[in-house]
Amino acid sequence: MQMRHFLKHVLLPFGLILAAPVAAQDIGVERVSVEKVGMVWNVHVTLRHPDAGWDHYADAWEILDAGGKRIALRELRHPNPDGQDFTRSLSGVVIPDGTRVLFVRSRCSRKGWSDVLYRVPLEP
Repeated sequence: MQMRHFLKHVLLPFGLILAAPVAAQDIGVERVSVEKVGMVWNVHVTLRHPDAGWDHYADAWEILDAGGKRIALRELRHPNPDGQDFTRSLSGVVIPDGTRVLFVRSRCSRKGWSDVLYRVPLEP
């Protein structure tokens, strides 16, 4: 089943899209903050992942709308050697008018996209 279909027709009607705890070895979105600057948004995402070097590290996060459509992608170009939570930002994100909620998910170079979506409500 495609992610967009799953989000729109299975999870959204039941309000089941929530950030959930993930196993210690999985990638996870810990926090997301957003700020509107003029007509665009700055998005700051804090990830947790036990980076193990160039062969296994958190390599991206993306912003999705409620229908599962990608709004923006932030690629991470190198591992975080400290193994601690880390925050990366994306500036100038254009969010369509009327959008009230975003979802952020992360990607690992070895395991791919996480199934866990972090819900981010937007202030009107």
